Order: sequence, then structure tokens, then C-alpha cells
Amino acid sequence: MEGMGINHRTVDVNGIKMHVAEKGQGPVVLLVHGFPSLWYSWRHQILALAAAGYRAVAPDLRGYGDTDAPKSAQTYTCFHIVGDLVALIDTLGQDKVFVVGHDWGAIICWYLCLFRPDKVKALVNLSVTFTPRKPTMKPLDALKAIYGDEYYIIRFQEPGEMENEFAQVGCETVFRNFLCYHTPAPLKIPKDKGFAPEGPVTLPSWLSEEDIQYYTCKYEKSGFTGGINYYRNLNVNWELTAPWTGAQVRVPVKFIVGDQDLSYHIPGVNEYVHSGLMKKDVPFLHEVVVLKGVGHFIMEERADEISRHIIDFLKKFRKFAVPSGPVGSCSLL
Repeated sequence: MEGMGINHRTVDVNGIKMHVAEKGQGPVVLLVHGFPSLWYSWRHQILALAAAGYRAVAPDLRGYGDTDAPKSAQTYTCFHIVGDLVALIDTLGQDKVFVVGHDWGAIICWYLCLFRPDKVKALVNLSVTFTPRKPTMKPLDALKAIYGDEYYIIRFQEPGEMENEFAQVGCETVFRNFLCYHTPAPLKIPKDKGFAPEGPVTLPSWLSEEDIQYYTCKYEKSGFTGGINYYRNLNVNWELTAPWTGAQVRVPVKFIVGDQDLSYHIPGVNEYVHSGLMKKDVPFLHEVVVLKGVGHFIMEERADEISRHIIDFLKKFRKFAVPSGPVGSCSLL
């Protein structure tokens, strides 16, 4: 972006060309976005991390923005996406990096830490908690049982269906609806109403018309299929990760979520986070931070605060080795 001093380039990773935005010198911090986002959702953190002496690297993930979008939904499994990130880390000339994830990016970062903990110095994950694999129930079956057929993830499953509905209302409207969704209620898209808003959508103070136009411009070119394909692999990922049933995430972790985030209000999540159950699955969980009054797109809504949380956590690991046993405790802000 003009005036930000952020550099952009394309790198070859795992058989695709990946667009990367980066700035700064120092330890690498890999910023992994979710849906329906881009590298751009980390624009504030890129600047803050660079100013704090880090090299911030934010890719457009497979299927997003200026990165290649393979046509087959079968090429969007957790193995493919984690493979892209591992190849990117290698391309950056790094053995290990700090990692920060949000939404689907957080899910992918949990997988990265399960599959290749040797590549991660420490992890800050936003919005989506670790979800231990439940061998008796597939994820889509569970979501459908809880929320019904109109739940957005269930609606995403039929190839082409949601892409057509989004095309009918236009990319700009889609982004206004998604980014301004600020409620813990589950997101549902009724088939008879589609994704059209009931009235004018007023942008919050943290989201500008320029931001909306940037997202709109990129998605008008790339479309939504790549990002939606992540959701279409939920059950496939469940099948592929059977060998990791019961496995722990054994890297230092800080988890941050807004108390108005819909993902924080999925049945069982609150209890899992605060009862100590998550600590059993993520033994090096240092801290859980719950920001009051904050929705899903937390790194944009509370940009400065999130940047401080990230930098304060990562600096603990800049000069010394990762601890060998469980440390830290949860705190509620």
C-alpha cells in the first residue's frame, strides 16, 4: 500500500506462486489470514512489528488475492496449506519462525504446530481456539446438528452455490456484511434471502471505505471459491488427521479472542478455553486474553492493542530457548 513502505513479491512454494507482503528486518513473524481476508488484514500489525524490530511476512494464502488458486477443491486440504507455509518458511531462509494466525489462518497454524512444531518458535492465535479431533463425529455433521442447514459453513458446501449468491449481491456488499458482522450469534444465510443486507450497512470506525474497496477489488478478480474450498475440506481434514488424534500442540502459545466473536460462542468453546481442558491439549499455553466488546475481525478492530499483545509475547522468545515444560497461566482481561 502506498505510504506504508510494505514490499510485495511473488515466490514459488509447493507448486504454486504465492504473493507475499513484507516489511522490516529481524526475526521473522509469519502472519496467516483467514476468510474472507487477505494479507491486507494484517496491515497494522506489519507496520507495528517492523517498527519493533521484526520482519513481518504476510502471504495471501492459496486461493486468495494474488496467490494462485488451483481449481480442484481437493487441493485445499490442511496438508496442502501447511505445505505451502513450510515451503514459504524455507524460501525465507528460516529454520523457525514466529507465527500469528486468525480465523482459518488460526486453524492452519494449529495444524502447522501439530505437523511441524520444529518450524515454530511461538504462536499467537486469534479468534479460533484449538479443536481436538473427535474420532466419533465428523465436523460438518456436528455443525449441522447444532446450527441447521442455514449455517454459513453448511451453506458453503455445495460447489458453486454460495459463489453464485455472492455474485448476485456483489463483492462490495459481501464484504460490508462480513466485516461488519459484530455479534456472537451464529452466522446464517437463509436460502430465500441470500446474503443481501436488510438495510444500509454503516462501517465501524476501524474500517474505511478504502479498506472495503481494496478487498472488493481483489475478490472481484480472484472470486470466493478458493477461500470457500477450505470449508469444503473440513471432513476431509478430519479424515486426514486421524494419526494426530490426541496429539498435543507443543509450542508456546498465546490465544486472544473478542467476547463478541461468534467463534467464542460455539457450544463448548468457552468452557474448553477456561476450564483447563485447552491447557491439556496445548501444554505450553501461556495466556488467554478475552477482549471485551470486540468481534471477530479482532486485529483490525483493535489493531494497536493486538499488535502490543503480539510483540509483548514474542519478545519473550527472541533470545532464549523454548521452555522444556508447561509454563504460565490463563488470565482474563
